[in-house]
Amino acid sequence: MKKVLAGVLTAAVLAAGSIYFMTNDSTPEAGPDYQNPVFEPVIADPSVIRGEDGYFYAYGTEDNWGDGMGSRIVPIVRSDNLTDWEYVGEAFQSKPDWKDDGGIWAPDIVQFNDQYYLFYSQSTWGDPNPAIGVAVADDPAGPFDDQGKLFDSEEIGVPNSIDPQLFIKEDGTPYLFWGSWYGIWGIEISDDGFDYVGEKFQIAGTDFEAPYIIERDNYFYFFGSKGSCCEGQFSEYRVAVGRAEAFDGPYLDQDGNDLNESSGTVILSGGEGFAGPGHNAVVTDDAGQDWMLYHAIDRDNPWIGSGVTRRPLMLDRIIWEDGWPVIEDGVPGEGPLEGPAIEQ
Repeated sequence: MKKVLAGVLTAAVLAAGSIYFMTNDSTPEAGPDYQNPVFEPVIADPSVIRGEDGYFYAYGTEDNWGDGMGSRIVPIVRSDNLTDWEYVGEAFQSKPDWKDDGGIWAPDIVQFNDQYYLFYSQSTWGDPNPAIGVAVADDPAGPFDDQGKLFDSEEIGVPNSIDPQLFIKEDGTPYLFWGSWYGIWGIEISDDGFDYVGEKFQIAGTDFEAPYIIERDNYFYFFGSKGSCCEGQFSEYRVAVGRAEAFDGPYLDQDGNDLNESSGTVILSGGEGFAGPGHNAVVTDDAGQDWMLYHAIDRDNPWIGSGVTRRPLMLDRIIWEDGWPVIEDGVPGEGPLEGPAIEQ
């Protein structure tokens, strides 16, 4: 991550697959203008990391792009500026086969143990026993070597165990957060990243899926998605947040309510041009400004083929106000937007 570390930033914390920076109050210099979406047709449920080569890599849920090439098993796209993305390939040369059926959903990428770890869900719609697996690679472009199942819903005792995110504490201890509509949970992970240890704990209630946690200015921020992800232009997906003084909670919304009881503070909902924004990641540019990568649905082009929702990749700046993240106007950005500041 040499290009990140060469910046003029004051402190860094490794968490959730990216480097997050605690910054001063200076105004970041904007990059070139861009427009949403930043990649089409689909990068759903994105996760992002900056590789040692300086490029940003984003990973998405297995999807058929409707181009006659079949399903892409965790598509990978790459960018040197967060706004212009190129397709790199698929994370896996062959689909993990330790589960009888299911798509590879909601990958989460992190640099850990001098390798790139990809945690992923394997599930079908209505799956009675979805699971979470892990794969590793020496390069963010892959290919990733599958290490098999971390746990499934039955053994961990949490229905619909999907949507993983690895969070590494400042002392180096790894924790996995996950969950979809049956609470958001966390558990300590073994030093090699291939097993879980200790007891699970709950940080948010049944309104959420797709947990994403970052640390900033002595708080831990939880981003979670709510509503229907995949109903085309009718999707009501949206992003809500809470924050905590400890990584394991309690996470409170802006009114002080515990997310185990509260629906969180909504910061991003559908707008005029785009419906269903959600399942986000957070990435920091070279000026220390945070950006949200997520998928949304173009209301004028919401479907791929028959019954498959088209979910392109989106990017919007996070503005911090009184210690809380805000997206301008609370909807996906449209028209020309000022881009991230990236050292070239």
